[in-house]
Amino acid sequence: MESLKARGCCSEKQLEISEGNTDRIDSYFSSCSKLDSFNWLREISDMDIPEVVEVRFKNTRKGLFRNVNGLRLKRGDIVALEASPGHDIGIISLAGEIVEKQRPRTRHNGNTEELKKVYRKAKQVDVEKWKDAIRQEEQTMLQSRKIAKDLGLNMKIGDVEYQGDNTKAIFYYIADERVDFRALIKVLAETFRIRIEMRQIGARQEAGKIGGIGTCGRELCCSTFVTNFVSVNTHAARVQEVALNPQKLAGQCGKLKCCLNYELSGYEDARKHFPDTSIPLKTVAGEAHHLKTDVHRNIMWYAYEGTGAHALVPVPAERVTEIQEMNKKGGVPDELIEVGSGTIPDRLEYTSGAGQGSLTRFEKSNPKKKKKKRRPPRYHR
Repeated sequence: MESLKARGCCSEKQLEISEGNTDRIDSYFSSCSKLDSFNWLREISDMDIPEVVEVRFKNTRKGLFRNVNGLRLKRGDIVALEASPGHDIGIISLAGEIVEKQRPRTRHNGNTEELKKVYRKAKQVDVEKWKDAIRQEEQTMLQSRKIAKDLGLNMKIGDVEYQGDNTKAIFYYIADERVDFRALIKVLAETFRIRIEMRQIGARQEAGKIGGIGTCGRELCCSTFVTNFVSVNTHAARVQEVALNPQKLAGQCGKLKCCLNYELSGYEDARKHFPDTSIPLKTVAGEAHHLKTDVHRNIMWYAYEGTGAHALVPVPAERVTEIQEMNKKGGVPDELIEVGSGTIPDRLEYTSGAGQGSLTRFEKSNPKKKKKKRRPPRYHR
């Protein structure tokens, strides 16, 4: 059970189900979230013998492999794959026509003959050997960290992944500077009696391997769907006018949040139609300078000289363009907003339709009181 948990899977109940059937683990694998792929062609695809399959390994590592032996493979099958050297064990995450649709967005968008092969479906012996290798990963990582510290290397070993046949291990490390780890490889090879591969990763990739919950309340993007890490800089925050607070802009990896790039192109396209914010607006009441912009509502906020940020005036972008054209011609309007123009709504606060779905919307506002029944009068003799 702990072997499947090490592969980034979710609940204990699903792990118990998978332990009883090592050939098909689709029942628990469908809810694993680390870069899981959704097969949106599963209802219409009738390809029983796929040519190419997508296989996932520990955490976020994936790869495409050729089905050279014509095996009937489905999502969730454990297979033995070609490796260098020996063979590896992985779990099929996609099979069928959807794999060809997926290839253009991967680094395997080339000749199919260059892909490594799928040997066979994993036997019980292969799975047991695979589990034994996985059980050693945590202890190997802790021991390798101690060895690197004793050698005085400025690096951090973040994770260790054993190959399925227990003959090779990949050591993922993080380092700010160039590290000469030739002595480390010799010590590790002598200690663990396996082939050693060192692979450097960044802080974002480490966060994707570890996983976690972001400030939005959802799982980290880097451990669910982000495969290509694009650089993020403060320009994205400035364009969206987000407060430059390092504590709020940084993710769990310590770098700027990847989600700052999600809406950046939309903001940049919208700002192309806005007037130049560096030009002050001249009016009879004084000169006004731009302070902030509400892109979605098409409103720009200005303040007169000598007044603080509490005296902001909301001005539509069309009105700003009109005043700038007027200033170029030597004209000066009386105010930023013409009285009675009706261009600005009475209330500028944020509004939402969430109140329409209130839990109390079906309750009667004025429930009718029940009338008491009048008893018939009593007659006394």
